[in-house]
This record gives sequence, C-alpha cells and structure tokens, in this order.
Amino acid sequence: MSTAKKAANLTVRADLLEEARARKINLSQTLETALAAELKKQREAEWLEQNKAAIEAYNRHVEKHGLFSDRYRTFMRED
Repeated sequence: MSTAKKAANLTVRADLLEEARARKINLSQTLETALAAELKKQREAEWLEQNKAAIEAYNRHVEKHGLFSDRYRTFMRED
C-alpha cells in the first residue's frame, strides 16, 4: 500500500542519531515501522477495552455451556 508521505521535524538523542547514520539506518523507514507497530498495539488494546463486556459474557457462556463444537471433537481435553 502506497500512501503520501509528509515531512516531520523530530528531536532524537544525538548519540542514537550519530550511530544510526554511521550504520546507514533509514530513519524514515525505521520510524514508520515503529509507529505502525505502536499504533497496531494501541488499536488492539482499545478494541479489547471496547469489547471487554462482550468477551467476558462469551467466556461466561462457554464456561457454563461449553463450546458448540465440543460434541464433535474426536479427542479428549485434559485439564
């Protein structure tokens, strides 16, 4: 997926910047990758929080009634 790029001014610790440049690390790509990972993590946490009640209700239902597929399993579950 290709999206438009936009310039951003950042401040970075000087020692990290110097070492990254010495190692020819692509700063823009590294930041994009790190931001994408952090945003994904935050979206997942928000989704879990927004759906917490439904997840808990489903877990209670499974605890009480089991899974629909339990009767079709050909192996036994050991707890």
